[in-house]
Order: sequence, then C-alpha cells, then structure tokens
Amino acid sequence: MNLDFNYYMPTRLIFGVGRLKKLATTRYLPGKKAFIVIGASGAMRKNGYLDRVIEYLKQNSVETVVYDKILPNPVSEHVDEGAGIIKENKCDFVLGLGGGSTIDSSKSIAVMAVNPGKYWDYINGGTGGGKIPPNRALPIVAIPTTAGTGTEADPWTVITKSDSYEKIGWGNDYTFPVLSIIDPELMVSLPEKTTAYTGMDAFFHAVETYLATVHQPSSDHLALEAIRLITRYLPIAVRDGENIEVREKLAWASTEAGICESLSSCISHHSMEHAISAYYPNVAHGAGLVMLSVAYFSYIAQRNPDRFSDMAKAMGEDVDNIPEKKRSFAFITALKRLIKDIGLEDERLSNYGVKKGDINKLAQNSFKTMGELYQITPVKLSLDDVVKIYENAFA
Repeated sequence: MNLDFNYYMPTRLIFGVGRLKKLATTRYLPGKKAFIVIGASGAMRKNGYLDRVIEYLKQNSVETVVYDKILPNPVSEHVDEGAGIIKENKCDFVLGLGGGSTIDSSKSIAVMAVNPGKYWDYINGGTGGGKIPPNRALPIVAIPTTAGTGTEADPWTVITKSDSYEKIGWGNDYTFPVLSIIDPELMVSLPEKTTAYTGMDAFFHAVETYLATVHQPSSDHLALEAIRLITRYLPIAVRDGENIEVREKLAWASTEAGICESLSSCISHHSMEHAISAYYPNVAHGAGLVMLSVAYFSYIAQRNPDRFSDMAKAMGEDVDNIPEKKRSFAFITALKRLIKDIGLEDERLSNYGVKKGDINKLAQNSFKTMGELYQITPVKLSLDDVVKIYENAFA
C-alpha cells in the first residue's frame, strides 16, 4: 500500500434528517448576504426548498439574492454571469442549493466573484488558460438535494465550455465548501431515474477512488463502505423514494464518496464520460457513467485485477469460493446486477443520439480535456485502448 499521501478535508458537515433548519441558528454561516444558486428546472421552488432556505437565513439575519439559470450540465457563461451579479449586489458568500451541477456552479461562481477575467482563464486542460486565481474564492455553503456527486465534501467543480465541447473538472483548497448541510428529507422528491443516475454517480466515485493509484487508507475504507451501502440501498430507493431511512443511507454514501474524491481521485472512466456529455448535454452524467461502466471496468479488470475482488465482496459476492483468476470479474457480475436492479439495463448511448462515428473525437476529447485522470488510472491506456472501450460500450 502507498502510504505517502496528503489529508485535507476542511468542510464542516451538518448531517441528518430535518437538519436544514440549522440554517436558522448555526453560527457557522460565513457572511450576511448570500448569493443562492439554484437550477433552471424550477424544482427548488416547486418543492418549497428555496422558500425554506430563504426563511431560515432571514431568521439568522442573512439577506439573499437568487440566481436560477444553472443547467444540468452547467456552462461557463453562467459562471461568469453569476459572478457579475454577485459583484453588483455585494454578496459575501455563495450558497448552492440543489444537485451537483448547482453546487459545482456555486464553487466556480465563488471563484470568479473575486478574480479578474473569465472562468476559463483558470482551467487546467483543453483550451483553459491554466492561470492561478490571485484571490481565494468567496466562502461556499452547500445544500445537496441529491445523493450523487458528493460535491458537498470535495473541492471539485465540473463546468462545460459549450462552444468548444470541453467539460473539465477543476478546484483548489478554497473551493471546498466551508459548510455543508446534508438533509435526506430534501431527497425524497427525486424521481426514480434521477435517483438511479445520481446514486450510480456516487457509486462510481467510490469505485474509481478505490482503484486510483493515489488511493490511501481513509479513502479505501470510505469507498468500500459507500459501495456496500449503494449496492444495498439504491434499488430500494428507486422503488420506494419516500423511505427516509434508505435516503439517509444513500445521502451518507454520497457524502463519503465525495470525501474519497478529496483524499484520492476519480480515474479515466470520468474523463470518457465527460467527453460524451460535453457533446451531448442531454446525457445525465450518471447515465453516461453507467453506459460506459461494464466495458470500461471489464477492460481494467482484465489487465489489472488488483482490488476488484474487494469491491465485489463489498457488493455481496462470495469471492472466496470463486477461482482466483475469475475473482476480479465477480465485480462485473455484481455491477451488471445492480444496473438491472435499478432499471437502467436498457440505457444505450444510441438512445441519446451518440453515434459510433463519434468515437474517435470522444476519445481524443477525453485525453485533451481530462488527461490527468489517465495518469492515475491503474492501467496505462492508449488512445487505441480508449477507442476500443467506447466500441465495446456500443456492443
């Protein structure tokens, strides 16, 4: 085991059913005028979550400004626009309310509210300028309403530059939320498909951080627990979304997978999916990961079976009674079963308009925009390897 690692996890977590109301009394809010970022779908208003947040903040003597344009695959134009509105209104912290796209956007907006230029000036990879922001971001508060990205417990933010089809993850020490409130009550309204997609996003965060060459003891422990919890409880949540005990288990699994992303890292499975949803923003991130997953992890397991049996065991497979040479593929068996149990076995790239003729540009894009993740993947993958994985995903 590699015991040469860094551990930095500065986010204060307030976790539990009904704990959103802590907004009204907590002394850990980082300012007195909040810029609240929500999605364009209207769900936060429809479900009453926005009104509750505004009221609780009012009770805590905090003023609010609301920005409601964030897309499911968020774009850099909205980051720059939101930052401009913050400057006009002199907000002193950013609050992301919603799914991963909203909280990610909040982090990026918090950076640009205090730094010059355009957001893409600071992005590493693709056409990004690679500059270091001269000023630390405004403080960020995260309130997730999905159990998926874990972005409430990591510094990463994924934004797309739509005119160049670049979807890139980025972050620094200042894009960790200073405070995250994880209330599973806010997740019972999620539709079945969204529950499944976001749950599998969290699942793959755990899987990838366990396989990454930069894994460490803390991330290993949390990743295996997240894999176990999601395998057990996600199928129940898809069938019975109002089961608050199940929602609580999944909320924690998502948060601990987010912590894993802080301590370890995702690998090139995410690079390959980002390329898909950069060109086809109608593809939900979790859906794209699912559609690539069997082909991707089969390719990795065949070439480097280490650690796959641990994950298979966490998913309930009796690996001790499987011949050693086949143990790594017990994970693939369990993965296929999980995908079926949550109703995603019929998801196909072609259903979203993705064509086999796109494969070369998708493979090239994944290296150009998120190439760093290939460096910590446990198998060295060439462009031809990645093309093959995409081809297998279409099979």
